[in-house]
Amino acid sequence: GSGVLCKEDIVAVLKTLVDIRNGKGIVDDIDHLGNRRVRCVGEMAENQFRVGLVRVERAVKERLSMAESEGLMPQDLINAKPVAAAVKEFFGSSQLSQFMDQNNPLSEITHKRRVSALGPGGLTRE
Repeated sequence: GSGVLCKEDIVAVLKTLVDIRNGKGIVDDIDHLGNRRVRCVGEMAENQFRVGLVRVERAVKERLSMAESEGLMPQDLINAKPVAAAVKEFFGSSQLSQFMDQNNPLSEITHKRRVSALGPGGLTRE
């Protein structure tokens, strides 16, 4: 509990490794894809939409603090361009965004079913 590595800790680690080697311990492979959660396109698009809404919120608060609030209409305060830009950026330049393979129906289906472990929040190529 002291946060310092001592001889007993090393011995315990070695015992655990020997037990795993002899089939007694539980092996947990953190890189196994079964231990990962698949983030679907909708979830990632929702996150980008949320980023755009936060930008709009910040701009509205800024406009409200600068100008007198009387006589202002909602369309004077709210500019939807940051939301559209965030979503366009996601579909246009995300690491996971690609043109669909439409050579034949089978290639289209396999392309749609493909799951990538790379990209934001995933593995790196190293």
